[in-house]
Amino acid sequence: MKKSTIILGAVLLLLVIFLMNGCNTRNNLVKMDVAVQQQWHQVENQYQRRMDLIPNLVAVVSNYADFEKSTLQGVVEARAKATQITIDPSKLDEASIQKYQAAQGAISSSLGRLLAVSENYPNLKANESFMGLQTQIESTENRILYARKDFNDVVGKYNESIRLFPANIWAGMFGFNQKAFFEMKEGADNAPDVKQLFKK
Repeated sequence: MKKSTIILGAVLLLLVIFLMNGCNTRNNLVKMDVAVQQQWHQVENQYQRRMDLIPNLVAVVSNYADFEKSTLQGVVEARAKATQITIDPSKLDEASIQKYQAAQGAISSSLGRLLAVSENYPNLKANESFMGLQTQIESTENRILYARKDFNDVVGKYNESIRLFPANIWAGMFGFNQKAFFEMKEGADNAPDVKQLFKK
């Protein structure tokens, strides 16, 4: 009787330890998942900041009647398309992030063309509002760079945690899946030097 009681007690103790480990692991994974989602919102906030600058930039540039209309139209269209892309932060899969990244890349390209064309307009480059927007765009590009890096850092920690034993068992049981990284294209780890675009 004593031996069976000891065995039963030991089994119950192991079960309690196992369940407590599962609860702690799940709580830690929830915290990490929330951290990933919060960092994704920071990425979105920085891209939104850039999108919010575009109408002001377009307004300033459009005051120059001879400015290339197709260049302005490209910026407006890229912004409009990007505003239609939304991602559920609880489902940060590779396809969603690539779609989002492509839309934001189109904005970067169109802004780059606009700023390059502005080189041909010395009066525009001397415009105080335009110069202020140049500074804000440069600052925003740097913020985007750091937000993407921070996002990838927390995703890396989360992905590593759900793959390590024994957390991988609990992650599978509770439905924690890997998150996709914000993929960097070659040279994308350097923010665009907007000042260079404005030099004569």
